[in-house]
Amino acid sequence: MHPTPSVIIFTALSGLGFGLLVFLGLQMPDVTGGAAFIFFAIGFGLAVGGLISSTFHLGRPERSLKAFKQWRSSWLSREAIAAIFTLSVMAIYAIGRIFFDYDIRILGVLGAIMSLVTVFTTSMIYAQLKSIPRWNTKLTPVYFLSLSVGGGALLAGQIKVCLFLLIIAGLFQLIVWIKGDRALALSGTTIGSGTGLGTLGDVRAFEPPHTGTNYLLKEFVYIVGRNHSAKLRIITLILMIGTPVLLLSLPFSHLLAALAVISHVVGLFISRWLFFAEAEHVVGLYYGKR
Repeated sequence: MHPTPSVIIFTALSGLGFGLLVFLGLQMPDVTGGAAFIFFAIGFGLAVGGLISSTFHLGRPERSLKAFKQWRSSWLSREAIAAIFTLSVMAIYAIGRIFFDYDIRILGVLGAIMSLVTVFTTSMIYAQLKSIPRWNTKLTPVYFLSLSVGGGALLAGQIKVCLFLLIIAGLFQLIVWIKGDRALALSGTTIGSGTGLGTLGDVRAFEPPHTGTNYLLKEFVYIVGRNHSAKLRIITLILMIGTPVLLLSLPFSHLLAALAVISHVVGLFISRWLFFAEAEHVVGLYYGKR
């Protein structure tokens, strides 16, 4: 799949934002007043900023409101509804914490749960796609949720929890890569099954269907070199997991904490770029690209 910047920003930032809101809803950290304003501003800024960036990938952004009408069948619609509901609940909870030093406990817990639900709905937009075997697995929601809560714990300053969650997220990232590399082959999808001619014998493309490029090739047949992919995976683990864990294991300082956050975010963007760039759409079989 073509790794479009708007979707990478959307999935990375919104996941971090809702991950932070999970911990704020659970009073981790237990802050009020100005401190609470800063934490909630970061959480809302990341979540809303990520959601807004997703609209830039739409051909007709002005029609985005129509997404709310398809909640019975569309995970995109469910995500939009879950996000609005979550942000509304957390906004009321945040007002109580910031301006009145008052904790509406039920709203905080509800907001934390719905933040996880929102990240889950985002992951299911991709996990539901049978045409992309690498994504069409239960590991995709786990991958999104583990990085969301791991990054959220980091932004919330929950060091002990963060160390554990980041290591878990790193393990799931490795599993996603290992399983994903075999997903297309294990799916049994071939040019023969795609054309319906597989029962007649071995099917192969005689010549390209056309001489130029087209939309399908541009959007669905992005190919990353194996060596290039391997290097980026190592860089991802070092920046997203290894460096933050190392820095947070040292005696605490705000500088080290800031560097840990920066490193994690950069690594997260690379991870999300690989998530899209390495995804093999089965349409590539038709063009002999897989």
